[in-house]
Amino acid sequence: MENEKDVVEAVLVEDGVIKKVGSFIDFESFMNDSRIEKIDLKGKTLMPGFIDPHGHLAMMGPISQMADLSKCESFDDVIYTLKLYIENRGLNREDVVVGFGYDHNFLKEEKHPTKEVLNHVSAENPIFVFHASGHVGCTNDAGLKLAEIDENTPNEDGGVIGRIEGTMEPNGYLEEGSLLSLQKTLFQDSKADIVELANLGQAMYIKNGITTVQDGATSSEYLELFKALAEQGDLKVDVVAYPLVVENPDDMGKNEKYAKKYHRRLKIGGYKLFLDGSPQGKTAWMTEPYEGEETYRGYSWYKDEQVKQYVAKAINDDVQLLTHSNGDAASDQLLRNYEAALQESDNSNKANLRPVMIHCQTVRNDQLDKMVELSMIPSIFIPHTYYWGDVHLKNLGHERGSRISPAKSAFERGLVVNFHQDPPVVKPDMLETIWCAVNRITRKGVHIGPEECIPVYDAIKAVTINAAYAYFEEDQKGSIKEGKLADLVILDQNPLKVDKMKIKELQVVETIKEGKTIYSVDSVLTE
Repeated sequence: MENEKDVVEAVLVEDGVIKKVGSFIDFESFMNDSRIEKIDLKGKTLMPGFIDPHGHLAMMGPISQMADLSKCESFDDVIYTLKLYIENRGLNREDVVVGFGYDHNFLKEEKHPTKEVLNHVSAENPIFVFHASGHVGCTNDAGLKLAEIDENTPNEDGGVIGRIEGTMEPNGYLEEGSLLSLQKTLFQDSKADIVELANLGQAMYIKNGITTVQDGATSSEYLELFKALAEQGDLKVDVVAYPLVVENPDDMGKNEKYAKKYHRRLKIGGYKLFLDGSPQGKTAWMTEPYEGEETYRGYSWYKDEQVKQYVAKAINDDVQLLTHSNGDAASDQLLRNYEAALQESDNSNKANLRPVMIHCQTVRNDQLDKMVELSMIPSIFIPHTYYWGDVHLKNLGHERGSRISPAKSAFERGLVVNFHQDPPVVKPDMLETIWCAVNRITRKGVHIGPEECIPVYDAIKAVTINAAYAYFEEDQKGSIKEGKLADLVILDQNPLKVDKMKIKELQVVETIKEGKTIYSVDSVLTE
């Protein structure tokens, strides 16, 4: 991954660092040295370890313990799955029941399972189900009661409480800010072993060949957990945390040994900001109305003066800002306020902070041009082309929908593009992500915006060396080069040589962190 035509036949690793790379001839003198362990890959492919440029490690373990609604195709499926979950878990009538992964776009009813549906699961248990996007969800009457939401409860800023038509009575549907309030209520008394859940979350990334992981929007509780795991030596991969800037964090000052540098595999990379919702949930903030709507364009979370204040805090604190922007109106808001705050800041290092626009689903060419001016990094949620491409065509129309995740347009401008899956929204499968970027095929087999397809090599860059750049780690990670960390992955075949339609069928055989195997397909997770 240094140059497209480079071929490396042998790699020498010592003390977790790549000491030498080259051809077999270059390594002749080492082959008879009994002190050196020799590993023959026997035709398999060695690559730099994959790097996750955006996701939510803290959520991965808890999500794995929720009812899996991702395969549900109807309200009946949702009800059956939740009842079976309650039975299999032996839950009591007062226990909170949580499911994740339903998508109304793929349910027979094409609606959200509001309280009318969820009340059929239980009248006693508070039931809550997350939409696959993580931006909307539903609860039953018991859940509304637990959260103290009734006809007198106002919408949260940047959020919506669904109402029964013609009344103010909540129907159980919640969006964005209103969803977050209920979420905190549901999980505040959780008795789960969060250390065990954190380890489960790490394992999901590791088996997919990922050696650096992000936790975007890190809560103060989870930052303390990550610190404890780090001090105990329980972080098997590098973890980069980003606390929410709206909570006015002082994590850099209070945790100097983690601030913008690793200590025992934990780093606080900067701040995180949300500006809008999701296009598949029709909460992303657009400049033009959604298809079939006269005026509805989604909505913003914050007013401009608030956004400028949050952006200015990051710039003046001399830290990187990651900003969730799905709709092009949200992207406009980020770009104009970042530019304004940048001009007003006295920080002498302000031009070197590498701000990141997260998701970039509907970003326009003029916005990409502005990102070049601001040295802003596009982190594109490229699996949207497959998972929700058909929905985008429906919600946004052919022209806007086809342009979703415009990777080629971003690469052509010289931007340092990276790709993510936003786990747990989509599983952290980098090979599937590469497949999505080079093929752009929807679930229904539609070629969506084929002009935005990119070469396989560029797609691999987006999850290795370019992702390392977003963490200021391109000198340490992302390619097989002398002096870099031996963060590596072994695949059963070479993604540059197989049919590009078969890339997502490739298998991770082994994951190596600093020269040590932490996952092998033939064995359990090792130390």
